[in-house]
Amino acid sequence: MSDTSKRGFASMDEDKQREIASKGGQAAHEKGTAHEFTPEEAREAGRKGGETVSQDREHMAEIGREGGKHSHGGGRKKESDEAEDTEESEDTEEKGTQGGTSEQHAEAGRQSRKNKNKNK
Repeated sequence: MSDTSKRGFASMDEDKQREIASKGGQAAHEKGTAHEFTPEEAREAGRKGGETVSQDREHMAEIGREGGKHSHGGGRKKESDEAEDTEESEDTEEKGTQGGTSEQHAEAGRQSRKNKNKNK
C-alpha cells in the first residue's frame, strides 16, 4: 500500500490551505458565482453560531470574567493585583455574586434606595 499521509488538501499546513481557498473565493467572485449573504441570512448564521458557542458554559463564564476585569478596572493591573483578583473571583463565584466587590454592591443598594425615595 502506498503512503498517502503527505498528499491532499487536508494534509497541507493551514497557511497553504488558506492561500488555495482564498484563490478559489476570489475566482468565484470574479466569475459571479460566489454566494453573498443577505442581511437576513447573516443574522440567522450569527444566531446559530451564538447558540452553539453559548452551550459551552465554561467558555461563556471565562468571557464574562475577562469582560468584568476590563470594565471595572479601566486598564491593566499589576501582576500581584491580578493574582488577588483571581482568588477573589473564585470566592464570588461560590457565593453567587454577579461581579464587583461587596462594597460596590452595598453602595449600589444605597443608591437604589435613594432613587426609590425620590420617586415617592
